Amino acid sequence: MNASDRTPADLLRSALAADPSRPLVTFYDDATGERVELSVATFANWVAKTANLLQGELSASPGDRLALLLPAHWQTAVWLLACSSVGVTAELGGDPAGADVVVAGPDTLDAGLACSGDRIALSLAPLGRRFPTPPAGYADYAVEVPSQGDRFAPFVPVDADAPALVVGGTELTGAQLVERARADAEALGLAAGSRLLSARPYDTWEGVSAGLYAPLAAGASVVLCRNLDRLAPEALDKRVESERVTATAV
Repeated sequence: MNASDRTPADLLRSALAADPSRPLVTFYDDATGERVELSVATFANWVAKTANLLQGELSASPGDRLALLLPAHWQTAVWLLACSSVGVTAELGGDPAGADVVVAGPDTLDAGLACSGDRIALSLAPLGRRFPTPPAGYADYAVEVPSQGDRFAPFVPVDADAPALVVGGTELTGAQLVERARADAEALGLAAGSRLLSARPYDTWEGVSAGLYAPLAAGASVVLCRNLDRLAPEALDKRVESERVTATAV
């Protein structure tokens, strides 16, 4: 990645410029049997659409706080990069009552109702399917995002020294996040083309770094596994082989 990258959005732009067709996030849910693989280009498209939804439809702006009540999931990763693209502070597991926007999954809808601002619900169903009926008090992400633009430009430049992420009680600016991600990538032995399998939840820096930011900073990719404890050891060995995994964080 470029040494001048100072925000997660910068890292994604550099990855897109370097090789848009390579895998970036491969997601498994071993409770449902789901597997989704997103190239850099496909992931960046989801990020652009989500950032346009956030900025254009929800009127979010730099300095706003977004409570992200989602597990480790490819759509969570999309929202994290969309927030960075707009300049919104993403709070993983944040307090909805103090947030300007809340993004909730099927298990956190009740908690998310404490947010007095905009509320977005994700079904987290395979293929990003919509809810059969939109949850009361929420807009359905799967309904709202497809019509958004495929390219994104922030209304104002994103400040790399402004808060970008809150996780596990720690607040990081965009620049601090990128610096930590680069250090973690080195500690994990990641380089361009590496494949990191991570089963860590997104409720700590170590989890979200291994599951997104460190691979992105290194020009690597992540095999993000949810409910990995349901997979037999021999099946995990087979996955490591088939996905060409070079490092693990479990």
